[in-house]
Amino acid sequence: MTRRKFVILLGAAAVAWPLRVSAQQSALPVIGFLNNATPESYAPFVAAFRNGLRQVGFVEGQNVSIQFRWGRNLSMQLPGLAAELVRIPVSVMVASGGDQAVQAAKEASTAIPIVATIGNDPVDSGLVASLNRPGGNITGVSVFAVQLVAKRLQMARELVPEGGTISFLTNPTNPNGTIDRAELTEAASTLGQQVAVLEAASADECDAAFARLAAKGGGVLIVESDPYFNGIVDRLVTLAKRHSIAVVYPRREFAIAGGLMSYGTSLTEAYRQIGIYVGRILKGDKPSELPILLPTRFELVVNLKAAEGLGLTMPTAILLRADEVIE
Repeated sequence: MTRRKFVILLGAAAVAWPLRVSAQQSALPVIGFLNNATPESYAPFVAAFRNGLRQVGFVEGQNVSIQFRWGRNLSMQLPGLAAELVRIPVSVMVASGGDQAVQAAKEASTAIPIVATIGNDPVDSGLVASLNRPGGNITGVSVFAVQLVAKRLQMARELVPEGGTISFLTNPTNPNGTIDRAELTEAASTLGQQVAVLEAASADECDAAFARLAAKGGGVLIVESDPYFNGIVDRLVTLAKRHSIAVVYPRREFAIAGGLMSYGTSLTEAYRQIGIYVGRILKGDKPSELPILLPTRFELVVNLKAAEGLGLTMPTAILLRADEVIE
């Protein structure tokens, strides 16, 4: 072979190689990931999702591609973002970060499989036909956000003397807010406890809510399980420290960040399970036949350093029930 022919063949191979790589990449199944929060606040959960995918044999960039769409706490953007994922098109869509994202995904497609995190009762809300056999194109993991409100109220009662002040911070834009309040009202009535409701849907409103609470003497605050609140962990913990307010949070991440205590399901585990379900669907399972997964573990995390900073002695009953105590 002459040197000229060799150079021509080498040049042709150099051109063909990226074309082949591009064709292989475009042939990968695409997962659409729709979330109402921000990539920064949900980084640990995205990592857990990737771990779940890896458990069933899928690695991003090798045999699957992921397209992310973030609402950045502006839920009005979700329908448009869901529509973008449908147009790509994606093989499976993840809907997470609040029931608004799930609803947007549901309205965008009745054909594309959807794996969701669900904070409400999926049967009562009409999302699925039943827990064991969802029946449509939606399945996922229930995080039982609403049903744990009463439990957090009971724990808050253990932190205050009889007749002490308990408040509840809720996001008025959360679709589950009405249900949360109803659950709280019923539980408070049973316990004979008055609960003041504070509303906040932005950083400034959170600042104002904590300031108002401190001006009234503080007491114990329960934070609603809400995608926006879950995305501003450090801010809420800082506000509690600044105003010396004891807070019962909905997620472990708050206690790890320096909050007093938390009680709720594990979001990290929920996203790992979502990754597994997405992988199973890519392998041929139908969402209609994959049962809605219910949480099997509820985490009570207590931060003794935060308690010390508040001058609070944690009740022995709470410490004995704690799954994790941070010293």
